[in-house]
Amino acid sequence: MKILVTGGAGFIGSNYIRYMLTKYRDIKIVNMDLLTYSGRLENLHDVMKDPRHEFIKGDIRNRKKVQEAMKEGCNVVINFAAETHVDRSIAEADSFITTDVYGTYILLEAARNYNVEKFVQISTDEVYGSIKKGSSKETDHLDPSSPYSASKTAADLMALAFYKTYGLPVVITRSSNNFGPYQHLEKLIPKMTVRALHNQPLPLYGDGQQVRDWLYVADNCEAIDTITWKGALGEVYNIASENEHTNIEIATLILQNLGKSQSLITFVPDRPGHDRRYSLDTSKIKKLGWRPKHPFEDAVKKTVEWYAKNEWWWKPLLTDKFVKSDTPWAQKQ
Repeated sequence: MKILVTGGAGFIGSNYIRYMLTKYRDIKIVNMDLLTYSGRLENLHDVMKDPRHEFIKGDIRNRKKVQEAMKEGCNVVINFAAETHVDRSIAEADSFITTDVYGTYILLEAARNYNVEKFVQISTDEVYGSIKKGSSKETDHLDPSSPYSASKTAADLMALAFYKTYGLPVVITRSSNNFGPYQHLEKLIPKMTVRALHNQPLPLYGDGQQVRDWLYVADNCEAIDTITWKGALGEVYNIASENEHTNIEIATLILQNLGKSQSLITFVPDRPGHDRRYSLDTSKIKKLGWRPKHPFEDAVKKTVEWYAKNEWWWKPLLTDKFVKSDTPWAQKQ
């Protein structure tokens, strides 16, 4: 079995590769990543010498590079490659449109030409937009609020169009907020953890009452694996752990794990178009037999401890202005 993983040097992609190499012996993974700011070979330091893993530096917007990566008997494509940070999309949306939309199109077209057996598009709960009550189902109206979520919505619709028009065997996953090791410091949990380690203020947007469902990355990797082999073609599957918490609750839990004062929590002006709450209905994926295995508080503790013990990994990221700034959406790239 040969799998092309795009964006495999990123947070979820690298964790997925590690998961797959651990679970399956008779597998070959071709990992294509452009190595932008969030894609780092440090994320794969423990698997780079595994003969079942081949790394190719390349851009999914480059048709020739994609064809080269896919043409040698590729069975499955898992598309993690994307620009993902909402704040960056607000400051500069160009790369989100070209990578998330056009790049996905290039991958879909190549997959069609090379008769790929399964194309898995990795998406996000943000395509549904904010929901006050209940939980979003896969068939619900899509209502993206940011350039990031709009680009992912467009990519999802393009993938489904290739299924309907060309019969390309597509399946889409939409997961809630992932967390775990190797996540860039622009994201909430690693950013708050590293700032707390340095006794710096933990800036929360608005009143800090925004609600997200928090999914440990290892559980998401298992869900993606399940959907790849058991998911019905042309279908979308929500992935969530049903652990909904406000941002201020997350910051409080991090400080408790590190033995730091709650006085480090501060509030900054809210970002434009900030969705209040995401929530996913996961009844569909549960029918495939998947359930999250990691208790939320244990997973947060494990994650915080990982950052505390791995300064070598995150220290080079401290120069990123989106990490340093309390209101990074206001920063121009």
